[in-house]
Amino acid sequence: MSNPSVLEQTTVNQGMADCNASRELKQRWQNHKNDHPKMRIRDAAKALEVSELELLATGCGDSVVRLIPEWPDILKSLQSLGPVMALTRNEYAVHEKNGVYNNVKIMGGMGLVLDEAIDLRLFLSHWHHGFSVCENTASGERQSLQFFDIDGTAIHKIYLLELSDKKAFNTLLSTYTSSDQSTAVNVVAIPKKPQECEDSSVDVSAFQSSWESMKDTHDFHEVLKSYGLSRLQALRLGGLDRARMVSKGLFTDFMTSLVENEISFMVFVASAGVIQIHSGPANNIKILGSWFNILDDDFNLHLRTDAIENVWAVRKPTVDGDVNSLELFDANGDVIAYLFGSRKPGQPELANWRKIIDALPTLEPGA
Repeated sequence: MSNPSVLEQTTVNQGMADCNASRELKQRWQNHKNDHPKMRIRDAAKALEVSELELLATGCGDSVVRLIPEWPDILKSLQSLGPVMALTRNEYAVHEKNGVYNNVKIMGGMGLVLDEAIDLRLFLSHWHHGFSVCENTASGERQSLQFFDIDGTAIHKIYLLELSDKKAFNTLLSTYTSSDQSTAVNVVAIPKKPQECEDSSVDVSAFQSSWESMKDTHDFHEVLKSYGLSRLQALRLGGLDRARMVSKGLFTDFMTSLVENEISFMVFVASAGVIQIHSGPANNIKILGSWFNILDDDFNLHLRTDAIENVWAVRKPTVDGDVNSLELFDANGDVIAYLFGSRKPGQPELANWRKIIDALPTLEPGA
């Protein structure tokens, strides 16, 4: 038998090193769980200075099953599961919604889920890893599908509910289980977002004119792109008729007013790979420390109010009239959440939503 080539031997050595590193990480995580049994995996990953994906993958061959990256087919198979809970989060907001993955549409690297309850926008270029996960919890076994970006950040999770079709779930697993069940995984850092251009380099008059010419709220992204603007920079330059800063301390009172006045609203929370939308009223608000929570039967929102750095009331023109939103940003200028009044295309904005937005006092510069 011929001796292995240098490349082959290097590959073997790297594989062994990855396997050893994964075993070491798994043991570190177990030790951490022994000391912090109630800590969530996301927080444990931060404490151990690794990604959530790297921690989760150490369970492959045990409670975790790696899936093949056939995301469009997997997404179209989700309808067979019946009612499930969809979860999308970013650093400071978690959006949980119960429903069925009906009306899944995939258009190249983009996708939609358009169920009455589960309403998603999908950006499949950020879907790099997928797993089935079985966890033992205080309330029993919990099964889920979990998807991750290239940097190891979770972008979307789907949890089975009591009425979910377990047989369909097992069929999905048997169809999409990968032959690779190794515990090691490669993560790649995502480049930091570019710095804003100087305000002085922007043709503000032309930008404002483009804003005024919009026919749909979705046009805003293309307007920002064409002028090379970040979202916050665009709001600063939009003019008070279109964007005004309001006090970040008003958020809890604003949400309480929505509930007390039974105003139906939409709340958007996004990861890099998914925008998840709730549309409807809310009923049960609970404040726990810095966390603002909506705890309804089929919809939960958890949002860290101490992470809100800027809040803007924004008005965009559409063919159905102006549409107002409340937009929340963190200290890095990243979006925490957007809120709109509930509406369908072809319908004007709810008058009671517009009234409560208009009543928010403008925050004076430097206040």
